[in-house]
Amino acid sequence: MSNRKLENFSKSLRNLENSTSYQPPFDVVTEAGLVSLFQICMEQSWKAMKYTLSQHGFSEAQTGSPRKVVKCAYAAGMINDEEGWLDALESRNLMSHAYDDSVALSIISKTREKYISIFQELERELRENWSLEE
Repeated sequence: MSNRKLENFSKSLRNLENSTSYQPPFDVVTEAGLVSLFQICMEQSWKAMKYTLSQHGFSEAQTGSPRKVVKCAYAAGMINDEEGWLDALESRNLMSHAYDDSVALSIISKTREKYISIFQELERELRENWSLEE
């Protein structure tokens, strides 16, 4: 699958993976940057899912919200941790409150504990089982 959506997602995932070298306590700029890297990767991941599902004929993904795309991806077997993905979407929706230290630190912690691994699983699944010939 050589498409721009997947490449954007992969690049954002590499950036997020590299962010784990930063250790607490975080200064305000580092904290904001780590949260933003999660947000960017989350956006790129669901857009890659949406594009791929649409290319494979899943019409319900074409106009879907991120939540509908995640549910469609789960039903299609693209992802296997629906609960983890819905939790990641919930964290994404809390971004407007990320100025609150407890929210930001929670997002950073969840990113390290589980979101990076579900993003990595998605990337592997897309490359191995959902590729499209150009």
